[in-house]
Amino acid sequence: MDAETTMSPAARMAREALATCAASPGVAKPDPILVADSVRRKFGGITAVDVDHLEVQRGSITALIGPNGAGKTTLFNLLTGFDSVDEGRWSFDGRSMGRAAPHRMAKLGMVRTFQLTKSLTKLSVIENMRLGATEQIGEKWWNGLIDARWRKQEAAITERAEELLERFKLSHMRDEYAGALSGGQRKLLEMARALMTNPILVMLDEPMAGVNPALKQSLNEHIRGLRDEGMTVLFVEHDMDMVHDISDWVVVMAEGRVIAEGTPDAISSNPAVIDAYLGAHQGRSLLEDQP
Repeated sequence: MDAETTMSPAARMAREALATCAASPGVAKPDPILVADSVRRKFGGITAVDVDHLEVQRGSITALIGPNGAGKTTLFNLLTGFDSVDEGRWSFDGRSMGRAAPHRMAKLGMVRTFQLTKSLTKLSVIENMRLGATEQIGEKWWNGLIDARWRKQEAAITERAEELLERFKLSHMRDEYAGALSGGQRKLLEMARALMTNPILVMLDEPMAGVNPALKQSLNEHIRGLRDEGMTVLFVEHDMDMVHDISDWVVVMAEGRVIAEGTPDAISSNPAVIDAYLGAHQGRSLLEDQP
């Protein structure tokens, strides 16, 4: 059975929408959920990010690739409020996000994970999951004094957390310290915890970094599952097999700029991408030498 036959309806819709887009930097999308304009960030004399225009199609899986130092993670940090721009503006789901704090973005449905996982190692896995839920009544100290005000909500949060742990095959680690998890399991925990916010855009920073081959296919399936449930995924990755396997669209950065966009097949043979991303592999397909 070929990939086209097994493609989910959500994947088919995303690819049909993007098929109308030209393979050029900054191209407009039919229904963008994230739009960035003139986003700049300098560190001393080095321009880390210099993005004129970028749109991310709603309901798609978009990969952000490029050589080390291209500005991918810095762009993630800027768009999610973990760093401040020197200039520029961007919007999420039609709302301006220029001065929004990360917690506000999470409440609106825009969440991210990190290349170096941020699990709280001295808390249990289930406690890490509970912390991911937003609008918790018990966060206000006066509500915490009266059990009736928060126990029902906490029970619902715990039920949701346990469902996600089961989905991500971490339920057997429910009561273990998060610090006892392997690197790959921490990646799964961070992705599962992000879903506690019921997001509509999930941004993953190198989800495959430090993950053993046995877990890579599982992570791929989870990311596809996010799209199939109606979420949008934007992820930074160096694993080109993964990029080609699950992406609907690819954005390429080099020296802080977006130098190319297109489908995985179009990007794999784009001369500008080959020059910037592969260097010595100039003149060959981006994926030609992948095992």
